[in-house]
Amino acid sequence: MSLPIKLYTFGTPNGHKASIILEVLGLKYDTVVVDITKNESKSDWFEKLNPNGRIPTIEDPNFKDGPPLILSQTGAILQYLVDTYDKEHKFSYPFGTKNYYKTLEYLIFQVSENGPIQGQANHFVIYAKEKHPYAINRYLTDTKRIYGVYEDILSRNKENDSKFLVGDRLTIADFALFGWANRLVNLNIDIHDWPLLGKWYDAIKEIPAVQKGLKVPS
Repeated sequence: MSLPIKLYTFGTPNGHKASIILEVLGLKYDTVVVDITKNESKSDWFEKLNPNGRIPTIEDPNFKDGPPLILSQTGAILQYLVDTYDKEHKFSYPFGTKNYYKTLEYLIFQVSENGPIQGQANHFVIYAKEKHPYAINRYLTDTKRIYGVYEDILSRNKENDSKFLVGDRLTIADFALFGWANRLVNLNIDIHDWPLLGKWYDAIKEIPAVQKGLKVPS
């Protein structure tokens, strides 16, 4: 890779998913801060890059087929980055293998259920001016249910001491979940309530590249 990837981001769980994988893969990238507290993600210049007006978005000038690739949606970003830059499969599995598809399964579970449900819990517990007990209970309960599912997933990987969601290594499925697991404290939920997840979380948080990714943007 000759030119740095451009990362449009802010300090959210989804933003950290992208910065963490960029750091883990050791890729060069430049950060463009999109301040969602000032509604900058809905500005004309940003919506030209991402019609949905959400961070993160990446722009890769090294894309093999013509002009730079502009990509949003964290699942797509993470999959693209490992497909393109993790040729030794340190954090992924070869296309077509069982573990490739299991990684995809748990990545989709994260972006389709974990993120949206926990995001709604954040909204009603932290940000909503009016507190709605039904909504708070609904989304907190489902958030906890989802982490229980992940605890079960880890428990099924006994041959690898339940350290990883898939197989014998960390993958984008782990890093995607970590971005949101790191914010459970905001809901007064302790990830150590799930013993395997607690060990999994503590191990990932100690990785220097993960620590750097969590500080983006500075």
